[in-house]
Amino acid sequence: MALHPVLESVTARIIQRSKPSRGAYLAHLEAARVKGGPQRGTLACTNLAHGFAAFPANDKLVLKEIKKPSVAIISAYNDMLSAHQPFERFPEIIKQAVREVGAVAQFAGGTPAMCDGVTQGQPGMELSLFSRDAIAMSTAVALSHNMFDSAVYLGVCDKIVPGLLIGALHFGHLPAVFVPAGPMTTGLSNSEKAKIRQLYAQGKVGRAELLEGESQSYHGAGTCTFYGTANSNQMLMEVMGLHLPGAAFITPNTPLRDELTKAAAQRAAVISDQSNEYLPVGHVVDEKAIVNALVALLTTGGSTNHTLHLVAIAKAAGIVIDWNDFDELSKVVPLLCRIYPNGEADVNHFHAAGGTGFVIRELLDAGLLHDDVTTILGKGLRKHCAEPFLGEGDKGVVWKDSPLQSGDDKVLRKYDAPFSADGGMVLVQGNLGRAVMKVSAVKPQHRTVEAPALVFNSQEDFMDAYKAGTLDRDFVAVIRFQGPRANGMPELHALTPALANLQDAGRKVALVTDGRMSGASGKVPAAIHVSPEILAGGPLGLVRDGDIIKVCAETGTLEALVESSVWHARSLATADMTLNQVGMGRELFSMFRNSVCEAEKGATTFPLPSPIATTVGLHDKDPVGNTVPGSDEDFSMKKEA
Repeated sequence: MALHPVLESVTARIIQRSKPSRGAYLAHLEAARVKGGPQRGTLACTNLAHGFAAFPANDKLVLKEIKKPSVAIISAYNDMLSAHQPFERFPEIIKQAVREVGAVAQFAGGTPAMCDGVTQGQPGMELSLFSRDAIAMSTAVALSHNMFDSAVYLGVCDKIVPGLLIGALHFGHLPAVFVPAGPMTTGLSNSEKAKIRQLYAQGKVGRAELLEGESQSYHGAGTCTFYGTANSNQMLMEVMGLHLPGAAFITPNTPLRDELTKAAAQRAAVISDQSNEYLPVGHVVDEKAIVNALVALLTTGGSTNHTLHLVAIAKAAGIVIDWNDFDELSKVVPLLCRIYPNGEADVNHFHAAGGTGFVIRELLDAGLLHDDVTTILGKGLRKHCAEPFLGEGDKGVVWKDSPLQSGDDKVLRKYDAPFSADGGMVLVQGNLGRAVMKVSAVKPQHRTVEAPALVFNSQEDFMDAYKAGTLDRDFVAVIRFQGPRANGMPELHALTPALANLQDAGRKVALVTDGRMSGASGKVPAAIHVSPEILAGGPLGLVRDGDIIKVCAETGTLEALVESSVWHARSLATADMTLNQVGMGRELFSMFRNSVCEAEKGATTFPLPSPIATTVGLHDKDPVGNTVPGSDEDFSMKKEA
């Protein structure tokens, strides 16, 4: 099927907008590459000796000969995160699998991995967003030894996968294969968990009952099973071609999971620059791959955190996207999935109903994904419309075509019979700035709220008011000083049960904040990531208690209905952020708060690749129209040949 015209126009706009920075990026990529040989070939003998001093004898011999590829293992393992605990076993599996194809693998480095579930509502959550850039920096440190020809990345959750990918893209001349750990098995249903949380917020059950419900929901090794940022990460890695097909949602510590890990490791070795299948991550992640990721996020009702993370990932590859791109695509991308909090099913149910391969095929057939991209399997995304199974005997893993029909149309549907005609993510804007709303779980009657503002400087202040019983009315909660410059932009999920209770009681309520919510934001209308934040001069600081605020997902409105002369006569509110800058390690992150860019630009601390004289025109053609060596087009032509 022909590409949808909106997909074509958004892609063309992104390509044009990104030409200078993408050209600079590809020039840096090409300059870092040692063509046809191992990267360690540039190292002096002393450097090499240090690099393999503690290696087993046979592996050391391979490295000494400087002939075979060396695969880096970058892991975010720790055994506090349920999603990352299974990675403890992976390095030995990877090393042995790589030896079987004549290569070697070394554990190159570990990265931080914090759990938003543990830090939710705690001071440590103020480090969460910045941990993404810290993970990218840790990845760069691990790869800076220049010993490696490709890398496998072990990560699943929230900021961790985006951080790993940002780090990988700064070494874009190396192939990259992402290796997930899989979701935990299904426990207490997400709807029952949400019900217990609301009852606790109402004071109708105690802490013991709440803890028991949470423990039944989060009960074992693997990713949390709702469709928040962690599982959105996995969907995006699949559609960007950085996973083996169907790898995302196979549960941990199973034979199929281990076989997928082996196959991923071997693939990383095979696609190094010493082979005729060289597939560097900097060419895999191009403008079309980023657009594919945007579409996949929208069609599955994925996490709003990716309105930050995808922008930052694209930026690392020299690609510039903004919230207009999300908004324009959302209007034409149908919602094909209902996974909690947008429905009752969890990701295990989604996988059983057809999973990622089904979604990719439906979107390709609808002309809503680019097939002409490069993945870790080579040219073409349609190769990823597949599901993995254990082969017979010693055949490892085999792939079969994804099912043509959904196993449960309450969870997963074909493109011509969607749950809704749009992707459920909306850009709202007005005199309060620009923000995003996820409305795929918000009923139509709640998508427009016009009510007086109640202004709070923290979610704790809001919860104090809720517990005091002063919020039993229609209002728009304005939670300010929650942006990246103020306090690191923590998630504000402590608000969700309270707001949901008020909405259920018949009150018209909404949330406006420069803070974050994830894929678990739920059924209450929330204009989040308001950009620019107050500390960057944002107008959210002009709002006062009692101002009538209009939040409308239908018209894309985010307005304070205040007389213009009154509005412009006001000065920005201030707040004492001293207590947010010390304790729990926050003082170590002052450099991030001081240098971070605004939310719509990804809330990052690193710059776009800088164009230089030698890279002018590198993106596509030279001044006389010839394809430039090292450009995406040049790389694609060589692959096709």
